Amino acid sequence: MKNIYYILIGLFIGTTIAGCDDDELSHTEVTPVTDLYAPENNAFFNLGAQSTAVFEWAAAKAADNGVVLYEVVFDEEGGDFSTPVYKLPSDGNGIQRTLTLPFSDLNKIAILAGIQPEGTGKLSWTVLSSKGINTQPSMTSRIVEVERPAGFPPPDELYLAGTATEAGDNLADGLLMKKTSANTFEIYTSLKPGSYYFAERNSGEPKTYYIDGEKLRAEGTTEVTGDEQAYRIRVNFSNGTTEIATIDLIELWFPPLGSFLFSLPYVGNGTWKIEDTPIEFKEESWGRDERYKFRFTVSQGGATSYEWFGSVNGDNSRPDESTPEAFWYMVPVTDDYWNNCFKFATPVDNSNADISIVYNTSVPEYTHIVEPQ
Repeated sequence: MKNIYYILIGLFIGTTIAGCDDDELSHTEVTPVTDLYAPENNAFFNLGAQSTAVFEWAAAKAADNGVVLYEVVFDEEGGDFSTPVYKLPSDGNGIQRTLTLPFSDLNKIAILAGIQPEGTGKLSWTVLSSKGINTQPSMTSRIVEVERPAGFPPPDELYLAGTATEAGDNLADGLLMKKTSANTFEIYTSLKPGSYYFAERNSGEPKTYYIDGEKLRAEGTTEVTGDEQAYRIRVNFSNGTTEIATIDLIELWFPPLGSFLFSLPYVGNGTWKIEDTPIEFKEESWGRDERYKFRFTVSQGGATSYEWFGSVNGDNSRPDESTPEAFWYMVPVTDDYWNNCFKFATPVDNSNADISIVYNTSVPEYTHIVEPQ
């Protein structure tokens, strides 16, 4: 009798739990989205514009008449959404039946789908409905056609490598470029016959880029011919453009004599250096004049121009042991005869000196070094 009692109790509890489980699961049931409202099928977006795309669909229904959550899923054209390129919740953390997507975000999805800069391609999209589990795919999907602007998302770092570079073809030895803004990089270096490319990291299998004319392209190399020369290379990820110029000559301008005292030969790693060169200040009625700055001769696109680099200050005092490193930082200045000149330290007068111009990432800012011998 006791055994029958326990069996009946067990059957009652099991039936109750099963009933509770069925009841709980019923609250998670939702219907799939039956219709997509916007954008229209095959709508076209030029993603270079400052605008947004609004995706909208019909409501799904929950078995408990509660809130339904939505996700918008994107795939390549012809994809079945089993491995989508991107998905994200709708507006209002997944509660609303709309998704407002800036073109900049839609551009990132287009990149994931393999659509190239300045290229046109198609994306499939649909909507998933759920209560957090038991996700239901929509009964339909649509296409949007997009034209990507030039440019790429900027990396945190950028390296230069390849057989044409000072680093050689080993990516681990790649030359770190100077980040000059959120979207731009720059390097002063030499190139010889061979090929080069840019990489987002110097290890693993990073994304790579190359120069095609003046455009930045993905996954390739740029060929170099002719003699080895010093170059300045600039890369702009925001608009996918590049600038490449040769640094033909760097001279030290000495306004007390109204002449250039000497030129500095390129020695590698973004550095120009002259060694053991004599320096003599000019005697004036008020004392000895020691002012100087630098002129770069730069060729780009068949045109040659001068670029002047000097001190951030219009005038300076002679440096000494307590002078901060920033005194020697070099910034673009005008060709004014006297303004923005540096001054040599007193021990440089009537002595020989080593003078280096350092334009690489080993220093916090482009700078120069004067070392009396």
